[in-house]
Amino acid sequence: MNKAYSEFDETYFKKMLKNNALYFDQKIRKFLKQKNFGVLTKPIEYSILGQGKRLRPLLCMETSKVFNVPNDVSIFCAIAIECIHTYSLVHDDLPSMDDDDLRRGQPTIHKKWNEATAILVGDALQSLSFEALSTCEFKVSDQVKNKLIWGLARKSGASGMVLGQALDIEAESSKKQLELDEISKLQEYKTGKLISWSCEVGPIIAGENTGPFVLYASKIGLAFQIIDDILDVTSSSKTLGKKAGKDIDKNKATFVSKLGLDNSKKKAFELVSEACEAISGFKDRSRNLYQIANFIVSRRF
Repeated sequence: MNKAYSEFDETYFKKMLKNNALYFDQKIRKFLKQKNFGVLTKPIEYSILGQGKRLRPLLCMETSKVFNVPNDVSIFCAIAIECIHTYSLVHDDLPSMDDDDLRRGQPTIHKKWNEATAILVGDALQSLSFEALSTCEFKVSDQVKNKLIWGLARKSGASGMVLGQALDIEAESSKKQLELDEISKLQEYKTGKLISWSCEVGPIIAGENTGPFVLYASKIGLAFQIIDDILDVTSSSKTLGKKAGKDIDKNKATFVSKLGLDNSKKKAFELVSEACEAISGFKDRSRNLYQIANFIVSRRF
């Protein structure tokens, strides 16, 4: 592994993140303009054109660059995953779920509009994701499209993210707190599955082995959740763009409550090191993926 690439260069990463976000926002605006959402137009645009990190779209595009897949191809996967991710946030914020008033620094959909609108926006975004992957403008073979669509359906549904959310709700209503391995398993589904799909996009399009990227994704996915748990304790709602301190309020079992702050940070850094090692065989081509992994443990929001 190239040590220089595996160390975090904040200036380099911020430039990469900014350039990707500008490109992504331009393309998703164009994609949305082609649609007729009627009365749902404003809430859909409000939900997905907010100030998100665009981490999952970035992973789609950067794993694709490892195999020289151009942006104008991988962008459809980036749009698809952001639609799924945003739908999950809109539903997750509902009163029947996490009951949040703030998301990405602005009022949640059910607060700005109402619960029915929030449910419908989530439903619409989920369908829109698969529309992005099946459009004729996405210039890959039908076999590749089928593999991507099947994978995203599986990893976002009741075998993936949705199952993770169900396990999270069950854990919150239980009198018995989860153990560390149970927390890891829950987060593998709730957060990790979508990150995994994002990291598989490049090798799937290129017809290459997804193994190293699945391993990379599993490590950064867990590290991401550990840092989320840390930020929930150490940061403010203004900085996070969502309510801080929720886990303590709910007496929720987290990596921090089980390991403590220092050991949680240590665990996250170990996972990032393992993630970088998983893709080290790609040498210079994986430079940006090293930077993304290290951003995860360096982030403050």
